[in-house]
Order: sequence, then structure tokens, then C-alpha cells
Amino acid sequence: MFTTRLRFLTAGESHGPSLTGILDGMPAGLPLDEATLARDLARRQQGFGAGARMQLEQDHAHITGGVMAGRTTGGPIALVIANKDHANWATKDVAPMTVPRPGHADLTGALKFGHRDLRLSLERASARETAMRVAVGACCRALLAEFGIVVGGYVTRIGDVALADAEPVADPATFEERFTAAAQNDVRCPDPAVAARMHDAIAAVIRARDTLGGIVEVAALHVPPGLGSYGQADRRLDARLAAALMSTPAVKGVEFGLGFGAAPLRGTVSHDAIELDGDELVRPSNRAGGLEGGISNGMPLVARIALKPIATTLTPQRSVDLATGEAADTKYERSDFCQVPRAVPIAEAMVAIVLADALLEKLGGDSLEEMRPRLFALRQARASHLPMDGAPWRFGYGS
Repeated sequence: MFTTRLRFLTAGESHGPSLTGILDGMPAGLPLDEATLARDLARRQQGFGAGARMQLEQDHAHITGGVMAGRTTGGPIALVIANKDHANWATKDVAPMTVPRPGHADLTGALKFGHRDLRLSLERASARETAMRVAVGACCRALLAEFGIVVGGYVTRIGDVALADAEPVADPATFEERFTAAAQNDVRCPDPAVAARMHDAIAAVIRARDTLGGIVEVAALHVPPGLGSYGQADRRLDARLAAALMSTPAVKGVEFGLGFGAAPLRGTVSHDAIELDGDELVRPSNRAGGLEGGISNGMPLVARIALKPIATTLTPQRSVDLATGEAADTKYERSDFCQVPRAVPIAEAMVAIVLADALLEKLGGDSLEEMRPRLFALRQARASHLPMDGAPWRFGYGS
């Protein structure tokens, strides 16, 4: 996942007994409890268009290692989330699944692993796994908060209903307002009028027995400059973020700042001017989305993900029964009609994981006590912090 200090692994199946997570590399001394994780897990279960399973599961992450007396120890953090639906599957024979659903990992998983039943692909490829990512992300969000970094998100499009196009803003307060406004409705859109239209669009697709995708925007505020590096491909912060976000089920595109919107523009209008305000180097715009050359520049970091419509639809789709070789329609597996509102905390979690990793890489240290003073010693976007004397020099290789 393009990480350097933090590592995390998840295990478990959609209808198995539980999901398990290990987060390794967190510093010692971070206040952390299960209530902190519960807040983000609850947000993942909320949103108009969610399927019936969200009414059954009440996700709670149990911390079983790496946290003692309410603080991290520096050892691996172990997490377990029980699957309540497992009780409905544990003692029954599972009907064979031999008709792959277009757009899912049913067929590709069977081709890769030689499964005799497509459910063996479905169970692990299911987005149920993202519950553990959200729990891991909540741990990382808690670390970022200790250094004043805030991560939030909201929905900008569902189907053909979208917020008006606008450049990524430079003011953190604007993003804070959007985070707050988006939390007031069940589609997580910061504009109430657009949110109402999104709600109607989801209601219509439910009646049509179909699904809808959309776009989620995530912003990270107060990120210090200098996270990431252009030194190697796997240390570029944008590459690490893109890999993490793209790894989320149903995500088909990732962009930063203007993203694809910069493609038709000329260079003189697509970049952020640099100005000097006293000693501070400032930018009146944020078209780069807080990232230049694979490194954070101190502006709000802005990323967007495009989510395809969920491939599981009540209306059957054409496929093939792999057991008979005959044409067959897909059978419905319980799923969301629109997962986009629920994807907001998942995208936030992936951004928080990568930023926590990059912050640990930059600051070093094995405890919060060691890390805190190093944050204040970081070079800031100020002219006086740059040791430039204007003197000529030579490369000096072998000469």
C-alpha cells in the first residue's frame, strides 16, 4: 500500500465470524479507546441507499492488543469486529454459486485461485472488509488530531446530480463548513438543495431495482509542508494516496486538486501563483490540491474518488452458469442501492492512514513525546526558512 512506517493487514470474510485487523508502527502514548473507533464505524453504516445488512450489523471494534490503560504501547494494535450475520450462515448448507456477476470479483477470483464456488471470491472481495479499514483509519485519525490535522469528506455527485463545478478552495474554514453541512443529511452533501435532489435520485433507482455511483471529495487540513518525497516513486505522497484510495472497492478513478479538469487548461492558468505575504509564502488558489512534486505544500490536501454503481442489482444481468455452460441471469445478493454516502468515512480512513504514515516518516520517533517537539521544528512555507544565498555553484561530479 506504499507505506513506509505504518503497516496494516485485515482478514476475514463477509459472512465469516469476524473481521480482524493489525496496525503496526503506531507510536506509544496515543490516547485511544473503542469509543473513538465507534464514531467512524457508525458513520460507515449510515447513508440513504444502504442495504438491509446495515440494519443488522452494529459494528464495534474490540481492541485486543497494543493499547493498555487507554494509551498505545508502541506495539501492534489488534482489532476485531464481529459479524452478527454469521449466525445466520454458520449452521446451514451454502447453496452453490456458479453464475458470476458482471463487475464483481466472482469470475476473476475463480480464474486466479481455481475456486469451485464463486462465493469463495465474493466473501473476501466484499466491501464488508472496509469496516476494518475504517477502524484502522480511526486510529490514524486520532494520531493526526494530536498534530492538528483534520480529515473530512462529503459527496459531490450521485448519478447525474452534482454540485456546481468549482476550483478546490484554499481556505480551511470553507472545508470545515462543508464537513459540518454534509453531516446534516443522509446523502452527505454539503448543499441542502443538491442533497434533496440526490436523495430523490437514489429513491428513484431503488424503485427501478438498479444502482447508482458518484463522487466523494476528501480534504485534509493543516497538513504540514514536506510530507512525501519525489526521491523514489513509492515515496510520492500523491502516489501513496492514490494507491490507498484506488484499493477501495468500487473506486474507478482518483484525482487531486483540479485533477482531470486541468487537462484542457493552459499551464499559465492551471497552476497556483506563489506570493509573499510578509515572510510567508502564500497561494491565492489551490488547483494543485495541496500536492506538488509528490510532496505536501501546506495547502489543504484535496482528493476525489469516482465510485461505479454497485454491480449487484435487483434487476438480473446477463451472465453464464459456469456449472452448466448455459447462458443465465445473475441472482441477487443483498447489497446497497447507492454506496456513495457510506464511502465518505471509508475514503477519509484511507487518507488518514497514508497521512499518518507520512507524518511518522517525516517526524520519526517512537512516542508522541518524541514527535511533538519535532513538528514545531519543521521547515515552514516562509522565506526565512529557506537558506538561499543566490551564489553560483557547480555539480562537481568527478571534476
